[in-house]
Amino acid sequence: MLDIEGTSLTHDDRAILANRQVGGIIFFSRNFESYDQIKGLISEIQSIKENIIFAVDQEGGRVQRFKNDFTLMPSAQDLSKYSDANKIDICKEVAWLTSSELLAVGIDVNFAPVLDLDESSSSIIGNRAFSSFSEEVIKFASSYIDGMHEAGMCSTAKHFPGHGGVIEDSHNSLPEDIRSIDDLFSSDLKPYLELVNKIDAVMCAHVLFSNIDKFIPSYSRLWINEILKDQIGFDGIVFSDDLTMAGAGDENFCEKAHNAVLAGCDMALICNNREGAINAINHFEEMGVAQSNRIFRMKKIKHVNWNDLATSERALSVKKHLKNIRS
Repeated sequence: MLDIEGTSLTHDDRAILANRQVGGIIFFSRNFESYDQIKGLISEIQSIKENIIFAVDQEGGRVQRFKNDFTLMPSAQDLSKYSDANKIDICKEVAWLTSSELLAVGIDVNFAPVLDLDESSSSIIGNRAFSSFSEEVIKFASSYIDGMHEAGMCSTAKHFPGHGGVIEDSHNSLPEDIRSIDDLFSSDLKPYLELVNKIDAVMCAHVLFSNIDKFIPSYSRLWINEILKDQIGFDGIVFSDDLTMAGAGDENFCEKAHNAVLAGCDMALICNNREGAINAINHFEEMGVAQSNRIFRMKKIKHVNWNDLATSERALSVKKHLKNIRS
């Protein structure tokens, strides 16, 4: 999965999209202007390659890439607090509306929900998490996933096995978590254990759990195969996080992408570094890395009409609650 630079395709974009090793596009704020523009861009990409998935980070709060024309969503923490205070399943309703808007424009994957445990200690997670308590994360994330599924979108739990226990931002450095595997199974891993039959995909954390393995989860057979798949029983899709992040290491992109796939990732993300993406693609071609159709489990399973959402009683009800949260 890779990115593009702007709001329309360049000649170079078209060339790389045609490569058989490219199976997904992730959009950022720089790629978005309006509903009409992003829908047109997705159609343009599909004219080059039909069998491709489109993804975005549309969590709400600090992490929402599409804003104009789309409903502004609160953070996960604001949703959980409002839900508790008002005894309403707002997480499910917001997930349904967020997913419905994305499906209407052609997005297959929203990288959500966040299953990390945190409230304010992590510099990158914070209010992106529902709570610092595993039982609350399980409750609210379960509702959020129900809303996604009802709309017709698969869920992606992140950041496995947990990013909330470290202060550092893995975009800028490699955080180290010295807890034991028993510590994690009694806290950060609980949401994965409890929700394993609901979660469709997992995105790995760029965190080094130094007392468990010498590799970060994206490169670790121990984390992906032995713990996630064998012990937890997960049989869904596994994404690396963006391999250009500092936490992913300073090896070349050929090594990083290849190590992610060897460890058990179904898809490696390389964003904001086109040269690195090209090098990885060429390496995969030279090595004869086979494509897997597993990733297309994440394709949207419903089509939503954008105009219908504007008059939907359910959507209007959700937006009323959102006004209360913002006030």
